[in-house]
Amino acid sequence: MISHRIFYLIFYTTVLVLTGCSAEEPAVKAPRPVMVVQPQAADAVVLAFPGEVRARLEPELAFRLGGKVAQRLVDVGAQVKTDQVLAELDPEDVRLHLDAMRAQVSAAEANLELVKAERDRYSKLLDRQLVSRSHYDNAQNQFKNGEARLRQARAELEAAKNQADYTKLRAPYYGVIAQARVEAGQVVAAGQTVFVLAVDGEREVAINLPEHAIERFKVGQPVEVSLWSQPDQRFAGEIREIAPAADPRSRTYATRVAFRTATIAAELGQSARVYMQSDVPAQYAVPLSAVNAENGQPYVWVVDPARSTVQQRKVQLGAYTQDTVPVLSGLTANDWVVAAGVHILQEGQVVRPVDRANQPVQLSAKE
Repeated sequence: MISHRIFYLIFYTTVLVLTGCSAEEPAVKAPRPVMVVQPQAADAVVLAFPGEVRARLEPELAFRLGGKVAQRLVDVGAQVKTDQVLAELDPEDVRLHLDAMRAQVSAAEANLELVKAERDRYSKLLDRQLVSRSHYDNAQNQFKNGEARLRQARAELEAAKNQADYTKLRAPYYGVIAQARVEAGQVVAAGQTVFVLAVDGEREVAINLPEHAIERFKVGQPVEVSLWSQPDQRFAGEIREIAPAADPRSRTYATRVAFRTATIAAELGQSARVYMQSDVPAQYAVPLSAVNAENGQPYVWVVDPARSTVQQRKVQLGAYTQDTVPVLSGLTANDWVVAAGVHILQEGQVVRPVDRANQPVQLSAKE
């Protein structure tokens, strides 16, 4: 009996010892190695803005009167000719209105005949001195009112005839339907946009200029344009117009860039990029891999030399080159910038700076 107790005592003691040995202290997370560089001197900055090829003229087409759309005859992308019918309104209301105007003209003509006969009768009676002058003048006034009423009714009839033609929306120019904003069966108001027509002819590029730097740009400023279909060529152009107010959502100014040569084969909707010289020279450049963005705002990770932690630093960039991107603002020559793996870092994370050869880097100001 005693031997069994001794056995169990030894067994439980062994289990407790083994359990204690297996419990390890939580491992301390080692600093993440990151490759760092310092900003290099940059060349002259060329700003680049993405854009889209658009027609020089893009009128918004609308009916001149409201009604129900009976049929839409063209789709987006359709090539249309001048005076081609694009859509039609239900003509029933207009037809009824036209019939009413014709009835008013007939009534006015009948009334004029009646008051004319009455005036003529009073004229004869006046000659025979059987009525007073005031009675004749009253008949004469009614006759003149009848003439005016007939003229008004005929004018309203002509207007109604014009409205009958307004039930058909026609293309004012030769071009391509860029947008269609209504469908058959939809009720539209007079002046409501139905189509946007890209008029055949000159092409230009639509871009958006940032609000914070709008004072750097002006109408007539020379630019260069590259097209997605011809990436190795750059075409001369200039800023044709800049919107007077910024878009309330994007905080950018809608801008149109015109080609200086009208014979450029640029297809509607094609992607383009507009390049222009900046009057604010960039002092530094960093590798492309160092740049990340959040909600459209570019930033880089900068290492704090005292704590070896990373901090997010917002920057303003110039035009991207093949390997680097110029930094217009946000960095100094003594900053240490993370050059790779920026998408896996977190604010305040401890890191171990290394160079391209994976050798430790002593973080200090550049001599």
